[in-house]
Amino acid sequence: MTQAAPTPLGDVRDAALRFVRARRSAAALPGFPGTVPDTLEAAYTCQDAAIAEWPDEVQGWKVGRIGEPWLSRLGEDRLVGPIFARAVWGARRAGEVIDFPVFEGGFAAVEAEFIVQLGVDAQPGRTQWTAQDAAPLVGAMHVGIETAGSPLATINELGPTVVISDFGNNAGLIVGPPIANWRGFANDQLTSETFVDDRRVGTGSAASVPGGPLAALAFALGRCARRGLPLKAGQLISTGATTGIHDIRIGQSARVVFRGVGEIRCHAVRATPC
Repeated sequence: MTQAAPTPLGDVRDAALRFVRARRSAAALPGFPGTVPDTLEAAYTCQDAAIAEWPDEVQGWKVGRIGEPWLSRLGEDRLVGPIFARAVWGARRAGEVIDFPVFEGGFAAVEAEFIVQLGVDAQPGRTQWTAQDAAPLVGAMHVGIETAGSPLATINELGPTVVISDFGNNAGLIVGPPIANWRGFANDQLTSETFVDDRRVGTGSAASVPGGPLAALAFALGRCARRGLPLKAGQLISTGATTGIHDIRIGQSARVVFRGVGEIRCHAVRATPC
């Protein structure tokens, strides 16, 4: 079998610029804007080019899963995407509803997640981490919601390299209260339950993330370091969906109940040009 030619670098950079323009103008894309990256390296090159064009600083990283058949082809079971400072919202008061933007004609979903905040910088040159290695770097663990979103409605259908290319399919992060004494709980004791328009759509726990949140953090530490982007104190790592990926439309509301910690409420609004 003849191996496909690598994605041309010019195509990768052009796709990055077109994703950025679509996000800034809050306009949907009818399809992938160019040649779909064929490798993780090409996808992260696209992501890096888009980050360089985005007028905000990276506040953290989301971690997502890569399943079969993509896992066998790409060789990694997770991916990362940037979370930008102006797309991080705090939800600390009971009953508070956070509005978050959705691209009309694009993709949007809510994901119940456990969020790690780093207490110290990671070693810049270290690229191999285990969950046990990562644990001392954690300053706090919060409950939260990743607001997944893209101008490309078919982003998940087209596969992980497309997800990576467009900021990991991230549109924001809602950070809830910290979990007191989180190190004293087993992963399956940290539970979550998601509702969309008051209909229960999923249940889970930190154990729904393979290896738990610290394993997701370990992946982010290694993958970001290999890109020359070592994690820093204060950054937020959203560790993966615990109840599933739940589609949401403009005008709908969602809430996630984290037993013993709190509840987060949010409402999807139409994205506007920025």
